[in-house]
Amino acid sequence: MANGLPSTRPGGAPTIRELLASGDRSFSFEFFPPKTPEAEEVLWRSIREIEQLRPTFVSITYGAGGTTRDGTIRVTERVAQDTSLTPLGHLTCVSHSRDELRSVIGAYAGAGVRNMLALRGDPPGGPNQPWVAHPEGLNHAVELVELIRSLGDFSVGVAAFPDKHPEATSLEADAQVLAAKAQAGADYAITQMFFGADDYFRLVDRAATLGCDMPVLPGIMPVTNIKQIQRMAELTGMALPEAVTSRLLAVEDEPAAVREVGIEIATELCERLLAGGAPGIHFITLNRSTATRQVFRNLSSQPTSQPFSSLTTNG
Repeated sequence: MANGLPSTRPGGAPTIRELLASGDRSFSFEFFPPKTPEAEEVLWRSIREIEQLRPTFVSITYGAGGTTRDGTIRVTERVAQDTSLTPLGHLTCVSHSRDELRSVIGAYAGAGVRNMLALRGDPPGGPNQPWVAHPEGLNHAVELVELIRSLGDFSVGVAAFPDKHPEATSLEADAQVLAAKAQAGADYAITQMFFGADDYFRLVDRAATLGCDMPVLPGIMPVTNIKQIQRMAELTGMALPEAVTSRLLAVEDEPAAVREVGIEIATELCERLLAGGAPGIHFITLNRSTATRQVFRNLSSQPTSQPFSSLTTNG
């Protein structure tokens, strides 16, 4: 035992740090804790479907203000104990004291979870409100990375932002934050969802000039609902390139066509990213695996040298 936490991984299961270091392409999937029994059924059906694809890992999100704390730990624990999947538990600084954060880390460790995604999180009042830290808590993800690493042999991931974090003063300042998280002990990063492949490559290049060469996994979500993605863009500052919106709006009155176009766009973007050297893809599922599984199948059946569409910039 170290700091009251288990010092070895159950069954010697590899960490995400070790899985990424293998050099194999990483394919991972993100879920969130369900709020109803019906949603629970959808979640576990999706997880079982994803399990058949043998992904590198699956991640379970942590709600704003810690609102899904118990559900996140419960789902992450069940993934660790009842499936063959490697789980990644999310953790945020929002509305938590240091002691509460230590408690959550201990709960993860007790469930056999050795992989955590350290996030500052959105301000308690919402994405567009000023950040207010818990009086006995942490102000930045860097501090959370340091706390997790001080408590045991955990593999720690962090967030990255191809379109820039909404509070960052510049793209360069945002890259400096990413580099600081790596220096604090982060092993890899997962990006916020985005649509401009060149924005991802520029982010990786900016980080590299600062000595930050940890793997950066692109976060990708196939669009199946135009209004939903527009709302997400408003809340997060994510750019919606005209090359994306024009294709979706051309079929906006046909839900099935929107879904198919969304899958095409995601497939093209993933192919461009992988061909350009991205270490893998992190799929955001919204707990429904059908669209992401289709993109995964498309990637599995296509050569990485195929031509790509104009999804290269935010223009």
